Amino acid sequence: MFSSSTVSTLLRQYAISWSIIPVRSKNYLNRPRLRNPVWFVKKTRTLHNEQFTEDNTAFLNEVKRETILSAAQRSQSNLLKLAHGEHNGQLAQWAPGLKRTGVIAKKIGQYPLWTKDGQKIRTTLLQIVDNEVVKYIPPEEYRPAQEPRQSRNWRKPYGCLLVGAEHGDPSLFTKEYAGLFHESGVLPKKHLCRFIVSPEAQLPSGTALTVSHFRVGDFVDVRGLTVDRGFQGVVKRHGFKGMPKSHGVTKTHRRPGNIGAGGNKARVWPGTRLPGHMGNRWRVLRGLRILRINPQYNVMWVMGSNIAGNTNGIVYIYDTILPLRRHGAKGVPAGPPPFPTALEPLPADSGDIWLEDLHDFRKLSITYSAGSE
Repeated sequence: MFSSSTVSTLLRQYAISWSIIPVRSKNYLNRPRLRNPVWFVKKTRTLHNEQFTEDNTAFLNEVKRETILSAAQRSQSNLLKLAHGEHNGQLAQWAPGLKRTGVIAKKIGQYPLWTKDGQKIRTTLLQIVDNEVVKYIPPEEYRPAQEPRQSRNWRKPYGCLLVGAEHGDPSLFTKEYAGLFHESGVLPKKHLCRFIVSPEAQLPSGTALTVSHFRVGDFVDVRGLTVDRGFQGVVKRHGFKGMPKSHGVTKTHRRPGNIGAGGNKARVWPGTRLPGHMGNRWRVLRGLRILRINPQYNVMWVMGSNIAGNTNGIVYIYDTILPLRRHGAKGVPAGPPPFPTALEPLPADSGDIWLEDLHDFRKLSITYSAGSE
């Protein structure tokens, strides 16, 4: 048997000592990283000098032109088949709660309009360029980027519709990116977006989406990427007044000033407005009204002049989610919207369609009688 002194010596020599080391970290978890869509592959390829002759280049350009024309005719034929019920039988009727697809548009500028009583309205012009359905993903196969916080028995009620916009030169894209459009028979697009839709609102691949998808007077939500301003100070980023220009002020004209507190609160509080990166954020404007539509060029005039993005930037348009401005609410055009889309696009020579409250510039504004001075 060991003595007590021997036991204590052995324990001190071979026992494992535990100590708690404090680890300082954030008191909240990082945001989960969203899964990239299936089309997140390399889009453009490295161009090389293929040493084509002028005749070969002209022949390739002619083939590209014919391919684009045939693709446009194919999209129109898909609309006709959809209108005659040749796709999946009978088309579903619109009902409150169903979610239609959206469109991809290009922000081309701003333009003022006037009401009949002389009030000026600033609008933004959005052009829907070569929108076609690429693929439909049913609810049982669609995996959203972020699952809703529901129970395990939650059923996915919505599917996904992949939409492409603006035809591109097939020779400029990689083989992997061009392969995304192989099954649908659609030319490679420069822009892709997926919209959450109801299963009743699914569309076949190759279906064209035009400005007729919306009506004058409808309310839409527009999502765009704000202008990237880079790293900016508090004066430009948050609108701070700054310090005085003179009277003893040195090197603090555009500084934020004190950012902390004293005593037990001697730290920078979360949410303090500080310099940082400005812009390059996705922002959504909700409840914008469509005031005018041009079917020939697929252009719509949307109320507001603060839609995010540069000129010629890409925005996404879909039906608003505001409860008082949805289809069927007061002030919204009566009747169901085109569902699942406009099967018969408006003729190109029909002219612009105006809201009733707006003044049409093609009509007279002031008339005088023959006897008036």
